Amino acid sequence: MIIGIPKEVKEDEYRVALVPAGARQLTLAGHGVVVERGAGLGSGISDAEYEAEGATIVDSAEEAWASGIVAKVKEPIEPEYKFLREGLILYTFLHLAAVKSLAQKLIESETYAVGYETYQDETGALLMLIPMSEVAGRMSVQAGAKYLEKEHGGRGALLGGVPGVEPGKVVILGGGVVGYNAAKIAVGLGARTLVVDVSLPRLRYFDEIFMGRVETLYSNPHTVFSSVSEADLVIGSVLIAGAKAPWLVTRGMLKDMRPGSVIVDVSVDQGGCVETSRPTSHSDPTFAIDSVTHYCVSNMPGAVPRTSTFALTNATFPGLMELAEKGIAKTMKENYAMRKGLNVADGYITHPMVAESLELPCKFPKRWS
Repeated sequence: MIIGIPKEVKEDEYRVALVPAGARQLTLAGHGVVVERGAGLGSGISDAEYEAEGATIVDSAEEAWASGIVAKVKEPIEPEYKFLREGLILYTFLHLAAVKSLAQKLIESETYAVGYETYQDETGALLMLIPMSEVAGRMSVQAGAKYLEKEHGGRGALLGGVPGVEPGKVVILGGGVVGYNAAKIAVGLGARTLVVDVSLPRLRYFDEIFMGRVETLYSNPHTVFSSVSEADLVIGSVLIAGAKAPWLVTRGMLKDMRPGSVIVDVSVDQGGCVETSRPTSHSDPTFAIDSVTHYCVSNMPGAVPRTSTFALTNATFPGLMELAEKGIAKTMKENYAMRKGLNVADGYITHPMVAESLELPCKFPKRWS
């Protein structure tokens, strides 16, 4: 099998889908690895490092995309749609619930598309999403603290406060991996930290782990409204695997928030849990509505590509190796998590939540069930 690693073309994206150690393992197993020139430079990995481990460096994206399996970090964007084709195995983050145009192109081309964000084991763990959620959760508080500074349009509040002055208040909507990691950083800075979630067992977990340093509230429209209206920083970390994130913060709530407060919507990849969110980039990360700063960068971990690339490939490489060794059919038959990761096959959406979000038919190939 030939595995292609194209250079990421999404704005401000510096991660890469394979590290040299992975290239070495694949080539030792008898597979070919084709890496587009410069694909790893943003993560501090040179072409020579790939070549030393047996990979072939090619000069064009077209050559990398001509492979049997293409591994990426971010979903294909419009200039890459021309590379989608029947029989191609695409292995990457997809977030199709928020990008219907991509879903339609994958369907039309009859590409086999496996999304990292829905790869889910029998326990429900989203194994490939976890490392990037850890990074984004930790970064969300850093970003929020920066944009709370007056020179960045914020209300001028220091999250940790100082003796004699109350700390800033951080409200985290969703107590999953992002929320947990955001809470760790917020508590470490000394902020007053509140987690809002619909899972009582998860709220009990926060109470036990943080030993009372994190407040918890059961999520409903009233508690969300009362919490965000008193917050300096709101972090949106709501996730329903494969589905569009529900709006917890509505447009009307913004007028009751503190002027100069900040929203960091990590859920923006799945449409955002704030009604006014829209994807932004690292080059142009924020916008303001009703004096509330919105930070909605859709590839937050791309700002720390060295850490993110190695963390992501630790999780994604075993699946890539399995696809290379077994092919798509045998992998789908034998690997439950990979079946959950499959989003498109044979011209149909295959994941129920993705199909529901896109209002499209769902059909998983019977031959792989």
